[in-house]
Amino acid sequence: MIVESWVLWTILASFMQAVRTAGQKQLTTNVTPLAATLARYLYGVPFVLVWLWFTSDGQLSALPDLNLNFLVSGLIAGVLQILATLLLIRLLGLRNFAVGSTYVKTEILLTAILGFTFFAEQITLMGFAAIVICVVGLILISVSKSGGLASLWNQSAIYGLAAGLCFSLTSLFLRRASLSFGIDDAMFTASITLAYMVTLQCCITFVWVRLQQPGQITKLLKLWKPGFFIGVTSVAGSIGWFTAMTLEFASYVKTLGQLEFLFTLAISILYFRERPTPMEFMGMGLIIFGAVILLLT
Repeated sequence: MIVESWVLWTILASFMQAVRTAGQKQLTTNVTPLAATLARYLYGVPFVLVWLWFTSDGQLSALPDLNLNFLVSGLIAGVLQILATLLLIRLLGLRNFAVGSTYVKTEILLTAILGFTFFAEQITLMGFAAIVICVVGLILISVSKSGGLASLWNQSAIYGLAAGLCFSLTSLFLRRASLSFGIDDAMFTASITLAYMVTLQCCITFVWVRLQQPGQITKLLKLWKPGFFIGVTSVAGSIGWFTAMTLEFASYVKTLGQLEFLFTLAISILYFRERPTPMEFMGMGLIIFGAVILLLT
């Protein structure tokens, strides 16, 4: 079987996002969730611009005209991603690392439903089956960590579902923005979309933090080492997500992207010293099974 490029980009994105989320959790011990959200954009902008320069072969003057569809879709995606990131960081403060990420994974089902209903993403029956299997695996892991179905609906669930909705819409709108150019070069159009969104996000969150929590910017600048780490891993992950979603339906990319949860659990075990239960292993198996079905599809 020939591995399509969107698969490789998604695996890269999944791994880097798991690493970046772990770094953000550590950073929130010293700064507020909003400042930690700013960190990924503030320290990520230089790397985004370097990537744009690379994909344009060093000829930034050859960039295509920015159409209205691109500008509006990119703006919506950028704002939604800020909200989703902020919700995720707050969620991780309420529950442990693995469970916090579990609730957010409702985004794969939401992406499939919203993509099919409003964004003309034609999902096959096997593709939808893969999505459902992955969701069931995530539910098993969540039930195992939370202590039962009755304990699932709480403040953490609300944060997680809201973050999942924001992330799903972010994926769909950024794909629309990237495809709006009509250029058959996924890396190039994805890098333009990424540069536009991250620059906007950096400006929005910087002003927000400056007005609401001015002292946090000084703290963030002093914490340049973890900030640098978050910036690099965030951009690397975003490059993978943006390119993969330009090449393939967002719902499929998000489903395969659940491999990130396996990376997340590995980080939880090795770094945060958490231990998976038999039900979690079963859930992990379903996630892998769903990913295999999607690839075969």
